[in-house]
Amino acid sequence: MTTKSTPNTYGSVAVSIHWITALLIIGLLVSGTLAEESTDPATKARILSAHAPMGIAVLLLTLGRLVWWWRFDSRPAPLGGDPAWQEKTAKLVHGLLYAVILAMAASGFGLFVLSGAGDIIFGGAPGALPDFNTFAPRLPHGIGAKILLGLFVLHAGAALFHHFIKRDATLRRMWFGRG
Repeated sequence: MTTKSTPNTYGSVAVSIHWITALLIIGLLVSGTLAEESTDPATKARILSAHAPMGIAVLLLTLGRLVWWWRFDSRPAPLGGDPAWQEKTAKLVHGLLYAVILAMAASGFGLFVLSGAGDIIFGGAPGALPDFNTFAPRLPHGIGAKILLGLFVLHAGAALFHHFIKRDATLRRMWFGRG
């Protein structure tokens, strides 16, 4: 497998960023839900001390991916054979994934800055966590998480549909090795 993509398969950089980001997003969705449901402040702080760095990592990976595509690599051509509406939907879902990830990072940063929770979570100043629901970025962050989950399920479902029903190379070419 080459570092850069070929006309038929994704390169190792794109594949690595994709799968690391996917795993981190799963971790963010789980940890965000656990933090939301936690009533113990110490437990919530521990969860958020993992959640925040994962969010930063996803932001950096997403920005890195955008730079990678813009500056250093080009995506493989679509496999073809799909109706035009499916190809347009796939592009829309990918674009929305990027947009929602960036919006989630912005609202997450906003929550930490406005609430002062960054100091508490990262061990700078002990204290009680604020009620995040009293800060404006909380609502878009929560809505964004639901949208991100929906897009994630749609994206993964489409990949599994291509792999198991259509039996084409869509999923294989986003893995390490040959497409």
